[in-house]
Amino acid sequence: MLSLLPLLITIACALPTVTVGDAALKPYQLRGVQSPIFHLYLQSFPTANSTPVMGPEATSEYFTIGSSIQSLNSSLFLNIGPGTGKSYLPLSLDTVPTTTAWGLEGDTVITTAASSYGRQLNFLACNSATTGYYTLYLQKGSDTPSGQNCSNYQTIHTPCLC
Repeated sequence: MLSLLPLLITIACALPTVTVGDAALKPYQLRGVQSPIFHLYLQSFPTANSTPVMGPEATSEYFTIGSSIQSLNSSLFLNIGPGTGKSYLPLSLDTVPTTTAWGLEGDTVITTAASSYGRQLNFLACNSATTGYYTLYLQKGSDTPSGQNCSNYQTIHTPCLC
């Protein structure tokens, strides 16, 4: 008998949101793929654990991804904060998962189309006061925090799930 596994994997990789087996539940480092956060990884800010930042691989955390995103290192959940009338939304790491809008599109972290945020895949990365770390915001437009040096249209990825 022929195995259907290669066909199922091929079909699954063509789907917009990965839902095959436990692929999304496996812990992953989440990384940036373009400058200035190229090969920086999602983690808690060293001096403020509730602040998610992109930083060096040596201090990166591992995350499980479902409708919520949870750090295996700290057990904290990645949440989207309330807006301030601007097109970027603050992110936080908290003990309770208040955001259940996360998903994967291939290897890209997104908010799902059915969520109150709609399908969003862009993040805003802003220089922090500590060299080598970038504060993250969910980006829904082109606004940036006043007085900060930011790079827009950043995406965050797992290693390829295919």
